[in-house]
Amino acid sequence: MHNTLEINQFLACKTSNLWLAAARDQQDILLIDHANCEKKAAAAAMHLMHCYIHSEILLQKMARLAREELLHFQKVLKLMQKRGVAYLKLPPARYAEQLRKEARHSEPERLIDLLIIGAFIEARSCERFAALALFLEPELQDFYQSLYEAEKRHFQDYLQLASSLSSTEITSRVAYFREIEQGLIASPDPLFRFHSGIPV
Repeated sequence: MHNTLEINQFLACKTSNLWLAAARDQQDILLIDHANCEKKAAAAAMHLMHCYIHSEILLQKMARLAREELLHFQKVLKLMQKRGVAYLKLPPARYAEQLRKEARHSEPERLIDLLIIGAFIEARSCERFAALALFLEPELQDFYQSLYEAEKRHFQDYLQLASSLSSTEITSRVAYFREIEQGLIASPDPLFRFHSGIPV
């Protein structure tokens, strides 16, 4: 079992039992949206590499992250194929879009905000992997446990990059996005997705 203390201290709330119950009842949707999330995570890392070429450490970390996220995408696809889950097109969750709407527009502040947002997305993924590993059937438990450490490192990489590339302390921005993230996770949400709020 993984040590989730760092993740739980970073996030303002835990995943609700209502979301976990929905995940148990909608495992096909969970897997399809998980695949989408891995693709989007790789694309987000590559977008940062494209836009912010001045930072060698960012380029190195994002290149590794993008490769790992695409590997995770392949693993989800393999599991879906094994379980007979068709890869359908799903409307996205509100989660990442709402977080990114709060990013500042001027640079370098926008980069710092995008990195902090990346840290929250990865941290929530970690928290849900750990929760799901206790709640689902053995095959899915093992699958989500196998992804945990890589996603935790991604969370740490994003947060460390935000801190090292910012000319000012990032504590207030982390607190700002923590409150927004909590609101998205702890409020009613009409769509069930990997990063959705409380099912209604």
